[in-house]
Amino acid sequence: MSDAPIPPEALDVRPANEASWDDLQAVFGTTDYPGRCQCQRYKVPEHDWASATPEERAARLREQTRCETPDADATTGLLAYFDGTPVGWAAVEPRAAYPRLLRTRVPWTGRKEDRADPGVWAVTCLLTRRGFRRRGITYGLARATIPYARTHGARALEAYPMITTPGVEITWGELHVGSREVFAEAGFVEVSRPTLRRVVMRVDF
Repeated sequence: MSDAPIPPEALDVRPANEASWDDLQAVFGTTDYPGRCQCQRYKVPEHDWASATPEERAARLREQTRCETPDADATTGLLAYFDGTPVGWAAVEPRAAYPRLLRTRVPWTGRKEDRADPGVWAVTCLLTRRGFRRRGITYGLARATIPYARTHGARALEAYPMITTPGVEITWGELHVGSREVFAEAGFVEVSRPTLRRVVMRVDF
């Protein structure tokens, strides 16, 4: 398999409701932590997260994405294809749809925000299928979240990525939120730095 970079324009990025469930699980199923999480960490209360099985989380994700329902009025993310192969996932929807995010301290440090403002959307997860990593998939996904959120009524779009440092390893369990460089390249602007390794980045429409 080639390891050549994949430019954003080479990706076909679709709302998850226009994709098949099999394609979505082809991405999640090639991973470790994401396969167990099924993008539920910010979607459910702590007690529900701790008690749910991966199968139960997957069932919730299927209901949330409304896969294979192209006329659905909402979904929870975007699926990226390269040459017809599903290769990546971005979770993006109104910030208020992530109840656990609203209760997490770090993104709000030093900010006075209406956390449940329905006009502000959030990108909470970027995921690349094994075999396609380190080829730039997340750059294309981050870029695609901007027009998607804007055309669906967002007033602003936020992300909460990690600051990566050469030679310092960050586990995937931390980096599922993406890196600062990925969102900066897409056009997000840093608005706060609540910790040494975490930034809040935003696009205002």
